[in-house]
Amino acid sequence: MTRFLLICTCCFFVFTLSAQTVLIPAYTGYALPAEKENIQLFSSKTGLQNWVDPQQKISWFFYVKNPGELQLNLLSNKINTGSTIEIALAGKTFKIKMASSAALKKTAVGKVVIADTGFYSITISCINKVGKLIANIQSLELKGPATEGIHFNPVERRNAASVHLKYPLADSTKAMAFYNEIMVPAGADHLYSYYMACGFKRGYFGIQVNSPTERRVIFSVWDAGNEAIDRSKVPDSNKVKLLAKGYNVVANDFGNEGTGGHSHFVYPWKTEEKYQFMVFALTDSAKASTIYSGYFFIPETGKWKLIASFRAPKDGNYLQNLYSFSENFWGINGQLERKAYFGNQWIQKSNGRWEELLTSKFSYDATGKAGHRIDYGAGVEGKQFYLSHGGFKPANILFGQSLFRQPTGQRPNVDLNRNSDSLVQAKVDEETIKAAVSKGIIDTTGNESSVYYHIVKQGDGKPIKVTDTVTVYYKGSLLSDGSIFDQTKEKPATFPLNRLIKGWQLAVPKINVGGSIKVIIPSGLAYGIRSRSKDIPANSVLVFDIEVLDARQ
Repeated sequence: MTRFLLICTCCFFVFTLSAQTVLIPAYTGYALPAEKENIQLFSSKTGLQNWVDPQQKISWFFYVKNPGELQLNLLSNKINTGSTIEIALAGKTFKIKMASSAALKKTAVGKVVIADTGFYSITISCINKVGKLIANIQSLELKGPATEGIHFNPVERRNAASVHLKYPLADSTKAMAFYNEIMVPAGADHLYSYYMACGFKRGYFGIQVNSPTERRVIFSVWDAGNEAIDRSKVPDSNKVKLLAKGYNVVANDFGNEGTGGHSHFVYPWKTEEKYQFMVFALTDSAKASTIYSGYFFIPETGKWKLIASFRAPKDGNYLQNLYSFSENFWGINGQLERKAYFGNQWIQKSNGRWEELLTSKFSYDATGKAGHRIDYGAGVEGKQFYLSHGGFKPANILFGQSLFRQPTGQRPNVDLNRNSDSLVQAKVDEETIKAAVSKGIIDTTGNESSVYYHIVKQGDGKPIKVTDTVTVYYKGSLLSDGSIFDQTKEKPATFPLNRLIKGWQLAVPKINVGGSIKVIIPSGLAYGIRSRSKDIPANSVLVFDIEVLDARQ
């Protein structure tokens, strides 16, 4: 059924003047170069306005289903000053003078013959500027047989439709890690693009182009509850809590699209480069919470970097609803095509086994569902999925369509002991420990390779070797707040010393059997950037009180 555009003083609606006449609202256009933030070039009330730059071209796009003749007219409802503009349509150009008028005025441009179905553009450029403004245009009138079934975006939102790949998992799957890779091809790294690799029920993780000079790695986790806008309205019991973040990572709140904890790392990622992402979930069913940690591999260093770890309340689940997406988050350049490749998806189950994900299902956002934008795509190239959107190219896939890729067999090699922030974090830990010593919070006898210790009792038994299996009583706590994360109680624990964290291996041989020692272990010689347990955040300095009862080969 034909849709109608009603022109009034406030807004536009779809309007058909006759069976073969349509109006494209001028506010749906795009400028090249794009308008600056402080200039409102398009308005839902007046269409194209404030066009002052003669170097700037303005374009509109539409899709023709029925080839034939097409007449173009420009409608204006503001005074024009007589500038001359050039209009390009379907291989023809027209020069017209925007005559002065205070009333709604129709300016005839010309006729073309549309020879085939497909997307077409109308582009206007300035030939001769007269006065402050080049032209005011409220709408573009199209007449003729080619308008039958014509499609264009009728709304003010100019973003390309966001597109997604959903990776189906059985409900019984206990996925504690999700690994994915992204490669953005040359020319697709447009401003205001978000290529998201690892999405899950409570958050998302990917890369953005935020400005001509800044790119980011983004990791965010949503709060519990239903507040969509203002995080100050979220009760503390529903808020995610930042537990740790990497060096030079910015962490704060976010709102307006749900609320939660946001973190980003400014990083100059490049096109044609593969980037690796992994999200790890550490569940705590007793407290109904989950710690989500995002790790990003830095190709230049060959090491992983912690972006952030957040504790999400009212959860306690493993990773669910896995997906990727590509988003144009500001619509001023929504006409440009974006594309990204997503490859080598894996999950690690709670039993430690890795499983490759070979199936995805395509979907799009409300802009696509409403039919406002129909230029999107997805598919498989080689052993990778891809997503594309924008560019005003015909869609090549249907909503809900499944895609299948061939396996790579390349299980992720994720060594979090190779930490890109290790040297910086070691300095931070050293300063933290020294500050605690100077304040009298802890006492030390000496240190061994940055592991500080205080020998409480030397012990009169045999010396202890790293190769020994030791029987001990111990208590472990965090230097940051003194909270106890683990301890023996009635019975001692027995384990091979050389299988414990490096800090134990360095400190425990300082005493003999029967002795006791307090050990302060920097994070790099403990669990580093890993969230080892629900009570030990990444980058934690640990304190252990240890009594050795026995040591045997």
